[in-house]
Amino acid sequence: MNTIATRGTALITGASSGIGAVYAQRLAARGYDLILVARNRERLATLAARLTLETGRHVRTVVADLGNPEDVRTVEDVLRSDARITLLVNNAGVGATSAFVDSDMAKMDAMITLNVTALTHLAHAVVPGMLARGGGTIVNISSIVAVSPETLNGVYGGTKAYVLALTQSLHHELAGRGVRVQAVLPGATSTEFWDVAGTPVSHLPQNIVMTSEDMVDAALAGLDQGELVTIPSLPELADWNAFEGARQALRPNLSRQTPAQRYGVGREVAV
Repeated sequence: MNTIATRGTALITGASSGIGAVYAQRLAARGYDLILVARNRERLATLAARLTLETGRHVRTVVADLGNPEDVRTVEDVLRSDARITLLVNNAGVGATSAFVDSDMAKMDAMITLNVTALTHLAHAVVPGMLARGGGTIVNISSIVAVSPETLNGVYGGTKAYVLALTQSLHHELAGRGVRVQAVLPGATSTEFWDVAGTPVSHLPQNIVMTSEDMVDAALAGLDQGELVTIPSLPELADWNAFEGARQALRPNLSRQTPAQRYGVGREVAV
């Protein structure tokens, strides 16, 4: 029998395999009941049965394709109506490795719908209840391409930059109101993501590929340590702090009454 006190319920998207499945196992072990969301009914059922047996936690499954607006609304309804939900892991996503000019725009549209639109709707659905209950946590899985858009397909990088920006904005907006947010920026991770994206993980240099288990364990450690942004591969936290410090230093001068002098606009230019 599981003697760990419940920490509420965690809803995890993209939960049937890879990073999502590891989050499910780790969070169940930490005392969370689970709502697992994914498209693959059979995989979800198998994972739910295994986790129930191993951890004794209550595990519910929701079969949903988050590229489908009706299915997104189904998950939104769960997030709004289940007051036991204390953690949302927005993990579902898809990527691409093709050059922008060679991309199938229907696939790019689908990527934006899943990586941006669905994630936004789910976060928006869960926040009011968390605020009303005085607490909760949202974990948004971004990617290192959020800050290194040259690395892969530009649309993919743009979607993940959006996830990072939304998380940072929510952190500012929700400060002091009991709701925590975290953006996780994995590098290359050994999952089925790469097959779907167009470059099998076996084609990557193995010294840049992290296991999904190590990635999730590092992400959870970062959450425990209070990080807003967790980059599991980054050796020195000081490097991120310098990057973020430089960004913050720009803010006072990003909006001014007059153009910068170097443009020679709106004033008499000395010759």
